[in-house]
Amino acid sequence: MTEIAGLVLPFFGLIFLGYLTARLVDHPGEAMGWLNTFIVYLALPALFFKLVSRTPVEELTRADFILTSVGTTYVVFALIFSVGLLLRRNTVAEATIQGFAAAYGNIGYMGPGLALLALGEAAAVPVALIFCFENAAHFTVAPAMMAATGGRKEPPVVLALGIMRRIALHPFILSTLAGVVAAFLAIQPAVPFQRLIDYLAQAAAPCALFAMGVTLALRPIKRIPVELGYIVPVKLVLHPVMMYVALSLGGGYDPIWVQTAVLLASLPTATNVFVIAHQYHVWQERASATILITTLLSVATVTGLLFLIRSGALPADVFP
Repeated sequence: MTEIAGLVLPFFGLIFLGYLTARLVDHPGEAMGWLNTFIVYLALPALFFKLVSRTPVEELTRADFILTSVGTTYVVFALIFSVGLLLRRNTVAEATIQGFAAAYGNIGYMGPGLALLALGEAAAVPVALIFCFENAAHFTVAPAMMAATGGRKEPPVVLALGIMRRIALHPFILSTLAGVVAAFLAIQPAVPFQRLIDYLAQAAAPCALFAMGVTLALRPIKRIPVELGYIVPVKLVLHPVMMYVALSLGGGYDPIWVQTAVLLASLPTATNVFVIAHQYHVWQERASATILITTLLSVATVTGLLFLIRSGALPADVFP
């Protein structure tokens, strides 16, 4: 447990420091803009490029792993979407945000740093694959579902082009594709550029976690929605369990890949869920509350999962 605490406490400690700093220091919310720009456009892309470019090409083409991991996430999405729509009688837009709250984990800000710290560089490729393909799915499903509600009046062609542009030009996806090309051609940047990439990559995790803490502090909980009674356990418990079962049944995966996918599935709701809710003016306060509560509770659930992984109680071949 000492080793697990050594992994988890500094990690969540950075989130807490960001939260505490935002509570104690009076800065306008707009001050976060440049830090988020640095994280999204420079630091995390540098990290993805660095890790993927050093990976054997054959490991970057595991379509079975991609389909299983992303498919499992969308089973979770469909489950909560159905509960919201059919049982809770919510609108399609509200049920969509609830589905994302249960399925869209913080795989961008929290995922790379925690997975690499806990599982080593062998986790780099599954992190990059899950992040790129899952986010591509999110960028597609969110506007498509909102368009289906009638809230967006764009013609289908314009909507489709907008989705494709958002996917193709996302800095995380571009940097990962650049890493794939570099790995395929066995290209290594010149030493000065490699050092710059290393500096940016090293800043990714601490800056992202600090920024996440600040973001949580700027969105205080006004009320706890009833929906959290089922969204929180699905996000923090059912999602990683389903991911573990699906990948174990598939078989043939490196244990580190299985553990990485399960760890990413266990992460709290992504801050992007609030961004989507805010963009479409639906379920905004409750999305913010979901993010904060799942983040707080994930200190315990992620710690427990890491203990299972480190103790060998989470084998990758339970279903040979």
